[in-house]
Amino acid sequence: MSHQPERMGGRLPLLNPATMSAAQKEVYDRLNKTMIQWADRTQFQSKTDDGRLIGPFNPGLYSPGIGTAFLDLHDAEEKYTSLSERVRQVVILAVGAVWESDYELYAHAAAARQAGLSEDAIRTLTTGGLPDDLSEQEKIAQQYARNLSAEHRVNAALYSAAEQAFGKQGVADLTYLVGIYHITCALLNAFDIPAPSEQF
Repeated sequence: MSHQPERMGGRLPLLNPATMSAAQKEVYDRLNKTMIQWADRTQFQSKTDDGRLIGPFNPGLYSPGIGTAFLDLHDAEEKYTSLSERVRQVVILAVGAVWESDYELYAHAAAARQAGLSEDAIRTLTTGGLPDDLSEQEKIAQQYARNLSAEHRVNAALYSAAEQAFGKQGVADLTYLVGIYHITCALLNAFDIPAPSEQF
């Protein structure tokens, strides 16, 4: 089942590009050149047929100054991270599973497929589990992200395992990525934003 366009914003009306302020239009144009093109390549829906943005992208238009700064942080993480794309998607799905954030899980299930994760692994990650077919490094990343998200702490043994697997920069990169997707999931859940499809 898919949602009607008027429902896709959740508690926020989807902004029409024709009536946006100059600041909103600047963010909209940036998103269209970056995140929306990535979503199209990754094969998940990020806008309606008439060009209105859905998912976490619409809330960013309501506060364009902060939305722009958050995009800058997101872009910096992608540019400078030491993590592989598979590890990144494992982390993002682990965070989304804790938050039970449907759109985040929908979008990043698609991204995880492109990164080479199996359907069984994706299904397990989206329900909060630890897949058997992950590498040891990926398993540590899932546990790190899940523990930090659910318990707001990482115990000494898990931290030591993460540092051994990723190094100090890698652990910092893991933690930044978890934080970025906490913000993303907070936006999605606060505004009750649905996924376009119940099939992840």
